[in-house]
This record gives sequence, structure tokens and C-alpha cells, in this order.
Amino acid sequence: MDSNSFYYFLAPSGRAYSGAEPVIPLPNVGEGGPVYPGNDPAAEPVIPLPYPGEGGPVYPGDGPAAEPVIPLPYPGEGGPVYPGDSQEPVIPLPYPGEGGPVYPGNQPAVRPGTSQVRFLNAAYNYPALRITVDNSRFASGLGYASVTSYGRVRAGYRTVTVSNTNGRVYLRRSLPFQTNGLTTVAVINTAGGLNLLQIADSCCAPPNGWSSLRVGNLAYNTGPLDVIMSDGRVVWSDLRFKEVSPFKRIAPGTYQFFYADTNLAPMSPALAIERLDPAWLGVYPPQETFGSVYLDVDVGERYTVYLLQKGSGRNNIQNLILVDR
Repeated sequence: MDSNSFYYFLAPSGRAYSGAEPVIPLPNVGEGGPVYPGNDPAAEPVIPLPYPGEGGPVYPGDGPAAEPVIPLPYPGEGGPVYPGDSQEPVIPLPYPGEGGPVYPGNQPAVRPGTSQVRFLNAAYNYPALRITVDNSRFASGLGYASVTSYGRVRAGYRTVTVSNTNGRVYLRRSLPFQTNGLTTVAVINTAGGLNLLQIADSCCAPPNGWSSLRVGNLAYNTGPLDVIMSDGRVVWSDLRFKEVSPFKRIAPGTYQFFYADTNLAPMSPALAIERLDPAWLGVYPPQETFGSVYLDVDVGERYTVYLLQKGSGRNNIQNLILVDR
């Protein structure tokens, strides 16, 4: 690993009544009573509900879905959903639309979820940052070229505030976080100040004996860059600022990758990165390069190499290497 590289290792209801029981008299004509179709328990009177239209039998009516359900506090929350096996009423959730059986309904109710996120400081020439998600402090004093561990936030739209340690606000923005999501949010430079870049970290598990690798360009002072190897392979081409490559399978071993601006065609996206012959290590390609990275790849790990700005000059960059197990 060269002197410009940094490594971070991160560990990546209520009860329903049987329609066959006697029913309580209904207070208002038209509430309750038999419901279509009518040759089964669904055709028997039902216990009235406090508000017309809430709860009650649901079509089709020859199973638990035909039994009355306990009313929920807000119309449309919970209750059976057509069709499905999970037809019991559900406990209302704090946000409409979350949880409850979902078509086709053969799975358990979804509960309010969380999302996993980490923050990366790629804001060149700014002091250490304080990160707040809604009203909760996520990071204090996050230095440049540093990343937090993953932490949990509630799924949904959350307000992310970026400030310095004295409280001066640089940026406040609402971001969506998916249930069971896994993301990195990078604080980056733009022409108008700071901004946030949300990067999905989910990746299929590599096959036995392999690992995964991707490269992301977070250096504002770069043009499109190719990621090449000294043996002539172009792994990715024209990687632009704010662009993160897809993951590729990579065989365990020692590699050296270079950053350059070429007109060479990249390798097929379907091809994996095979082992580099050790004789090529330390051999520079004939093209002009702007930097390089040594990478020792172990089995079963996910590697992300982020390119960050190192100085004010064009293509003056450094590496930040994240390893997720």
C-alpha cells in the first residue's frame, strides 16, 4: 500500500369473532348483517363496528378474512388485505402504509424498519464535520478522508445536517433511507459548497474463493479517469466525479491499479479480475498516470477504493480503502 492510502476495516392484534356466534343487536339499520357471498360464515351477522366502513368482512369470504376485525384508529391502517393467508387484524403502526399483510399476503406483517448508514468526509479543505440525523448526533469531529462505522437510523426520509464542530451549518438536506438498506453517505465538494452523495453498499456475496471490488471517484478536481493495470487490462473507464463503479469479482492476491486518462476499451462487465502476475507489480503502464494503489485482496471481502482530492491541482488525488467483511 502506498503512502497516500488509508485503510478502514469495518465488521460490514386483536381477536376476530366467529361469524357462527350470536350477534349483538346493531344500533343503526344497515350496519353489520350478512355480507356477499352468503353460503358460509361470511353470510352471518357480524358485530357492529363504531364507524361504518371500518373493519368488517373482506371479499372473498370463506375464511378468516370473512370475520369481523377489531377497528383500527385510522381508516386504512392494518386489517386484512386481499388475498392471503395472513388475514388477522394487525396492530396499527405509527405511520400509515407501514406493515400489515401485503398482497399476496403469504408472509408475516412488516414492522417499522431501520436502515444502516455510515458517513464519509470527502469535503476537501473543510474542517472536521459534525453529522446530525434528525435530532440525533451521528458523528462529531469527523476528519477529512475518514469514515464512521455503520449506525442505524429509522427508515424513511430523514434530515441530515452537516456543520463544523462549533455549530456552523454548511448543509441541511432530506434523504430517503430504505428499510434494511445499507448505504454510505459521502459529504463532497461542489461548485456551490458542500453536498451529499448517497451510495448503495449492498452487494451479492462473492462466490467461494473470490472477493468483490469497486472504485468511486469523489475527487472534485478530476476529469474522467480509467482504472487500469500494468498488464494492459482496463478494469473501468471514464469514471467521473460522483460516479461509483459496480462491484466486480476479484481473485485473492496482490494488485496494483493505476488511474489514467486513455482511449482504451474497458474489459467486459461480466469478466472477473483474475490474478495479476507478480512480475507486473511495480511496472508502470505506458500511459500517463495520476496515481496508483496497491491492494492485497483476501477471500470473501468487499473492497471499495474511493479517490479523494489531495491538493488543489488537477487530478491530485489520494486513496481511501474500505474493507467490509
